[in-house]
Amino acid sequence: MTRSGKLLASARLMEQNKALFRCPICRDALGVDEVKSLLCVNGHRFDLAKQGYVNMLTNPSRTKYDKRMFEARKMINQASFFEPLLVRLSEIISERQESMGNDKVVLLDAGCGEGSHLSALREKVSSLLESDVLGIGIDISKEGVQMAARDDGSNLWCVADLAKCPFADQSFHVILNILSPSNYAEFERLLTDDGLLIKVVPDSEYLKELRSLLYTESERQAYSNEQTVELFKQSFELLHQERLQYKVHLDPVQLEHLVYMTPLSWGADEQQTRQVLSKHLNEISCDFLILIGRKK
Repeated sequence: MTRSGKLLASARLMEQNKALFRCPICRDALGVDEVKSLLCVNGHRFDLAKQGYVNMLTNPSRTKYDKRMFEARKMINQASFFEPLLVRLSEIISERQESMGNDKVVLLDAGCGEGSHLSALREKVSSLLESDVLGIGIDISKEGVQMAARDDGSNLWCVADLAKCPFADQSFHVILNILSPSNYAEFERLLTDDGLLIKVVPDSEYLKELRSLLYTESERQAYSNEQTVELFKQSFELLHQERLQYKVHLDPVQLEHLVYMTPLSWGADEQQTRQVLSKHLNEISCDFLILIGRKK
């Protein structure tokens, strides 16, 4: 699809779902104007990019996440690194939505990055349910959202601040928050009364092979998610939690992508990185805690 075709398709999808959006500045409703912008009654305008996404940041933002990191993350996703996790999440979402009987399921991926997780989950959930499934991904990083929109025109993609989500109250049946920061006040506002918040956090053995090499004789060799879990419980009713562990085999090129992708390596110097890659690790531990909650 051409860039102009992507812009038109995204504009049509936004028009069909305009009730989900609200202006992040004045909080009034937004509509699609001339198939190229989201516009509120007070004149606040957010133009659609040719790639098919909309930038709704009210202030410029700087993040540590650059294009190279997102490209590495996409390669890791293509290596099925997260596949068992995504399969389990799609089962959780589908089982819950099937019991609720919604004709349409609207998913928000809060911290979508380059979009691989939401793209895969929408496809998996759609195949398990007879309901229509709409996915919306937001991230504060323009580079990640650009990549997501470039590769997937079936979801809606927004550059947005999690603290000022450009969506109306009770717009989402499911909010996904996968290895990403949370804003529980906004999550509570955005979820339907019977909606689910699904947060995925690392557990103690996540990437333990990399951690042991990058943090030799350091307190960061050990990882605990206790504070994260406690904060979740303070904000939402915890319905269920489960741990998912598995191993992934990676070739040297995939391992290099993983090392560059993970925040574990951000404080490492080039010598440490080379040392990790020289170990020729071919099996990496995945260890996730899945937290499932609803509004109190």
